[in-house]
Amino acid sequence: MSDDPGHRRSGLRDRLTDGLYGLGWTAVKKLPEPAARTLFRTLADQVWKRRGKGVLRLESNLARVVPDASPARLAELSRAGMRSYMRYWMESFRLPTWSPERIKASIDVTGAHRLTDGLDAGRGVVLALPHLANWDLAGAWVTTDLRVPFTTVAERLKPETLYDRFVAYREGLGMEVLPHSGGAAFGTLARRLRAGGLVCLVADRDLSASGVEVTFFGDTARMPAGPALLAQQTGALLLPVTLGYDGTPVMRARIHEPVEVPDSGTRAEKMSSMTQALADAFAVGIADHPEDWHMLQRLWLADLETREDPR
Repeated sequence: MSDDPGHRRSGLRDRLTDGLYGLGWTAVKKLPEPAARTLFRTLADQVWKRRGKGVLRLESNLARVVPDASPARLAELSRAGMRSYMRYWMESFRLPTWSPERIKASIDVTGAHRLTDGLDAGRGVVLALPHLANWDLAGAWVTTDLRVPFTTVAERLKPETLYDRFVAYREGLGMEVLPHSGGAAFGTLARRLRAGGLVCLVADRDLSASGVEVTFFGDTARMPAGPALLAQQTGALLLPVTLGYDGTPVMRARIHEPVEVPDSGTRAEKMSSMTQALADAFAVGIADHPEDWHMLQRLWLADLETREDPR
């Protein structure tokens, strides 16, 4: 066992993080809903007032989405953004207790026929989403209202016990969850799609450093190649999905027109074109609901290269 103080602090922090998430999944779902909403809105406002790195990064990202926003408007958007982010967590902690009827009543989906038609035709379908609103609620709608199981990928989290909590939570909602690390996930996803199954991927931030460069809100970012590559290799339908809140308990979801595989070009050129089309669809949804885009990390290459905190 290491006697390094830094290692001990890291271990303590990991245990504390895991314990807090465990408390969320056990205690928050027992609170009366109005009390839970008030608690998480208060937490959001406190985090926003501290002006930590996550809030500053969120404002920096929102400044690209809404380039003509004044500092006051950006502050207003980031405060709304933190409230939206905490709403995601509040709903996620309570989601395992929701009935199928409650889940169905909590989401309004436009373009659902694009998904159901693709599955009914026997094609695999890839749903690609950005970090908008509550993607777990969207997934629960698929498994409970449509009664369609699907496979997704989760980032490896530290500590491992926290990753296990997230896997158990999402599997409890009817999802098959694969770890992001390692090359085995892609092969499993491809097999599911060739069998006519459904794959759902959050795809607006590249975690591999080998993603596809796209133009996103006027500057270069990198997004995962996986959705486009899976569609190319398996013949699956690729559907962008965007989400957003509108001040009511109901989340709005939009399943966009499919992203087609180009008729010509190399595999890399096709992948680039398709990923750009995804980015364009994501941009539409994010521009409609900028406060619901939970991107508290660096995304654009210029920000990744500087590695400087926004001021």
